[in-house]
Amino acid sequence: MSEDMNKLVPLLERIASALERLAPPAPRQNDLSLADAFVWHADTGYLHPVKNVNHIEIDLLQGIEQQKQILYNNTKRFADGLPANNALLWGARGTGKSSIVKAMHAKINAENPGALALVEIHREDIPTLPTLLHILQDSGRKTVLFCDDLSFDLHDESYKSLKAVLEGGIEGRPDNVIFYATSNRRHLMARDMIENERSTAINPSEAVEEKVSLSDRFGLWLGFHNITQDVYFAIIEAYAKEFGIDMPQETLLARAKEWTVTRGSRSGRVAWQFIQEIAGETGKNLR
Repeated sequence: MSEDMNKLVPLLERIASALERLAPPAPRQNDLSLADAFVWHADTGYLHPVKNVNHIEIDLLQGIEQQKQILYNNTKRFADGLPANNALLWGARGTGKSSIVKAMHAKINAENPGALALVEIHREDIPTLPTLLHILQDSGRKTVLFCDDLSFDLHDESYKSLKAVLEGGIEGRPDNVIFYATSNRRHLMARDMIENERSTAINPSEAVEEKVSLSDRFGLWLGFHNITQDVYFAIIEAYAKEFGIDMPQETLLARAKEWTVTRGSRSGRVAWQFIQEIAGETGKNLR
């Protein structure tokens, strides 16, 4: 029996070695070469690769031509290794703030494949920024760090983590990272919170300044405002042309106008939701 086992062991070892060669390699932890976009999971310290980013083509974003050009120039300089600013995109809901960031990332990478990584961090994970930045710095890859819908409540102290990273800390942000954030608030906190700070602080001006100065850490401010009906119609027509929606223009725009009445607002987001409704109704695929 022992002799049979001695003969069997080498055979089992060869089989095991062959299986190891056939097995796929273990996934690499926080390797920014795995994809062009990632989502930061702070609880596990893991950058989850996103193979297909949900974005709208940059040319379909209407009514924000100036914002597109400014953000493109800033992002392109950063991708080329030149000085560039952190950017705060603020303004009304549904006006294209987050869409423009994702579209700009896609445009830069279409021109120069792999030029930029896009990493999304959720607002509640801002306190983990220093950990994430060390990972991004070690990767060496140029990265747009993106936080959507960034704002802070009255007693929220997590803004201090962001403030130190943007400018004031000893380390600051790494040279290979730029920070883009969107917010409905120009100063990242509600006006009534600012007034409350003034009314309750021993030194009102200093108390407010500490929080309001956070927005000053963004070298680039881009405002997004409610759109006119003409711009809204231009967005609808651009989408209809792009996705081959065959409907008389008069009918399409009349229904688009009616859609804004039911929604109580007029924005790029409302236009996209309307197009999804029409596409589903007419059997068109938007992908």
